[in-house]
Amino acid sequence: MSSHHTSRMLILGSGPAGLSAAIYGARAGLSPIIIEGMQPGGQLTITTDVENYPGFRSAIQGPWLMEQMRAQAAHAGARLMAGHIERVDLSRRPFRLFGDDGEIYEGDTLVIATGAQARWLGIPSESALQGRGVSACATCDGFFYRGKKVVVIGGGNTAVEEALYLTNHSPDVTLIHRRDSLRAEKILQERLFAHPRVKVLWNTAVDRFVADSTSNTLIGIDTVDTLTGMRGHLATDGAFVAIGHTPATTLFQDMLPLDEGYLVVEKGTTRTAVPGVFAAGDVTDKIYRQAITAAGMGCMAALDAERFLAMAEFSRTAS
Repeated sequence: MSSHHTSRMLILGSGPAGLSAAIYGARAGLSPIIIEGMQPGGQLTITTDVENYPGFRSAIQGPWLMEQMRAQAAHAGARLMAGHIERVDLSRRPFRLFGDDGEIYEGDTLVIATGAQARWLGIPSESALQGRGVSACATCDGFFYRGKKVVVIGGGNTAVEEALYLTNHSPDVTLIHRRDSLRAEKILQERLFAHPRVKVLWNTAVDRFVADSTSNTLIGIDTVDTLTGMRGHLATDGAFVAIGHTPATTLFQDMLPLDEGYLVVEKGTTRTAVPGVFAAGDVTDKIYRQAITAAGMGCMAALDAERFLAMAEFSRTAS
């Protein structure tokens, strides 16, 4: 039998954005409910060493950090619910969310923090070496490759930006693209081609990531020429897959404005086009995509929601 859950604040997603919103919402007395989704804790649960989250001198583990955030949110008074939402109704308040298990959630406000997933190549060796030399975030993991040889796979803005960023750490960066021209903006291409630490490997696809048999860490990539079919091998210490991200916005495609799949918010806020609905973290951020920026936006969303409710209450009592 399905249950009915109500709250002044519903939070969809349980990564840094969602949990930060929950902490602030709970402290404001809004008794938030977090629907955790298919991947409780978000992307950090599959991240090993985290060195760039403030407050920790040494590297910490991503899953541990999310466990601590989760515990903090629960301690503050948030309710964490295991579930996956398959349908939403934003046509009127309270907003309604319908779980695939029959659970129904109602909230006076909604914070969408469903995140974005990195796109991967989908080759068999890829998932086994994630965190062991294969990454989808140069800003997150580039520091680990100081003085080492790295490759970036892709041809758009993300790939070029990642390659340029990695030159801060690596003296040898190779951009690998399956075509003979890049899709990136012209100014980014100019910077890339002018950089002495970057080489470009054209018309080349990655066929396999190669691991050391003892340490099970990346030592190279097998390649194939997309024109001739000729196979090759390139030794490398790190490989960064930079073929874009897919924000988790399918539920809201016909309800909220999107920009390249990302939820659109009012500049300087987390407010969406529907009053009382807010968006935070990677689901609306196609530029930074960092745990710390997601957490900051979660804080903003909770404060925005609190102010929205206060104004709604004031309007009701004043009328």
